[in-house]
Amino acid sequence: MGFINKLFGGSGEPKEEKLLPWKALNAVDQLDEIAKKSNTKTQMIFKHSTRCGISKMVMNQFVDAFDVDLNADLYYLDLLNYRDVSYETGYKFQVLHESPQLLIIRNGVAVAHASHGGINTLELNRYV
Repeated sequence: MGFINKLFGGSGEPKEEKLLPWKALNAVDQLDEIAKKSNTKTQMIFKHSTRCGISKMVMNQFVDAFDVDLNADLYYLDLLNYRDVSYETGYKFQVLHESPQLLIIRNGVAVAHASHGGINTLELNRYV
């Protein structure tokens, strides 16, 4: 197994889990609060499907690359458990629903959004 791990980049040592400052987004009324807070601080919403392997992969890549010192609030939306919040998010911020998806909110509007692999190509520092 050592040879295979070396060949494919596995170290055999457990990877330290990185914790992001997620805020749960689970109620429609939070969207007004997010819009208001976006007037003074960038707000980000990560919409995730817990049953989708691609969504899980993209989220893991996002977590690995995310700068925890970024001056932004980061919301996590489990869109399967909170479908009404997911639909209202798209309506409120005028962004077509996709999953996984990242919305960046400034001054009450989505100034950027991406889905799937595009999430990890966004230069988040540009929006804070």
